[in-house]
Amino acid sequence: MLRRATTTALATACALIAGTLAVTADPLKTYSKKGSFDDVTADVSAAIIAKGQTVDYRGNLGAKLDRTGKDVGSDKKIYKSAEYVTFCSAVLSRAMMEADSGNMGYCPYVVFYYEAADKPGEVVVGYRRPGEGKSDASKAALKNIDDLLDGIVKAATK
Repeated sequence: MLRRATTTALATACALIAGTLAVTADPLKTYSKKGSFDDVTADVSAAIIAKGQTVDYRGNLGAKLDRTGKDVGSDKKIYKSAEYVTFCSAVLSRAMMEADSGNMGYCPYVVFYYEAADKPGEVVVGYRRPGEGKSDASKAALKNIDDLLDGIVKAATK
């Protein structure tokens, strides 16, 4: 009886620790750079193209928030400018989804960049990190995507 209670207590403690680690781990990876937003926008596009990728979509989140602020009862200016781009690697995405069809949720990739209203002249560039994967093949495929995204964001913030 004592052995079962000890095992249950240990399992519960491990689950709580693992849950805490998962919740506190930051799924966003960001770098910042002093400079103009327009220059960083060009740097992000150039870094994506340099990796052989094509931007599929460009979204202007800052303008949307400015436009909809009054509709939700807020006049707080969050960003001076804020955008994101989406793209996908045919090779890496295929490997990721062949490893686990559920990995479709990680595509397309998104790189975001913004200049906060309260920090003019500092542009943050980042991405949402892919998950860890369930199998070794999935882990390897997702790591390759994480490496691609990290390389793009680092290049854009040099």
